[in-house]
Amino acid sequence: MVYYFTSTTVDPAAVLYVGKDKFEKPQQFHADNLSSAHVYLRLKPGQEWDSIPVALVEDCAQLTKANSIEGNKKDNVTVIYTPWSNLFKNASMATGQVSFKDHKKTRTILIPTRQNPIINRLMKTRTVSSADELFADRENHLSELRAKAREKAKEARKEEERLAKERREEKHRREHAYEDLMKGDDEGDGGGKRSNQDGWDEDDFM
Repeated sequence: MVYYFTSTTVDPAAVLYVGKDKFEKPQQFHADNLSSAHVYLRLKPGQEWDSIPVALVEDCAQLTKANSIEGNKKDNVTVIYTPWSNLFKNASMATGQVSFKDHKKTRTILIPTRQNPIINRLMKTRTVSSADELFADRENHLSELRAKAREKAKEARKEEERLAKERREEKHRREHAYEDLMKGDDEGDGGGKRSNQDGWDEDDFM
């Protein structure tokens, strides 16, 4: 099963996911060197994993500590968090054990003590669903992100084509500016041919 919690420390509110069993779901937050449930936070569009608001990080970390049998009883628990895509796991690892593809893409937060006001606030928002529902929801979310990315790329191509067209037109204007000027002069003086109908005679200039 998967537990859903809502953190109102940010606006709009953030949804946290906690797997009842450690192998059920992807992780982002977990207690360092302690057995614990893993907390997953879905970032908002455009939000970077290393710039999550401090209050939201603390909510996730407090929830991680509270869902560790050993860590919940201890003070000064370190919680590690990282992008889900940075997690590394293979068949030789124990259930719930994870490592990282790039240790530079990890952050830690020290939780001195359990903060009951935070845990109580989060517990009031708890709902339960199956792991299959979580995975389906994640796939739908990723599908939406891919669709938005395709639309953004389409708009970028259209803008690139528009700018390219403007550059071609500007280049054409520069290359034909002299020709257009001469053509305008020829049309203004009748093609360069004058006659007495204009009120003067070539003899006047002799």
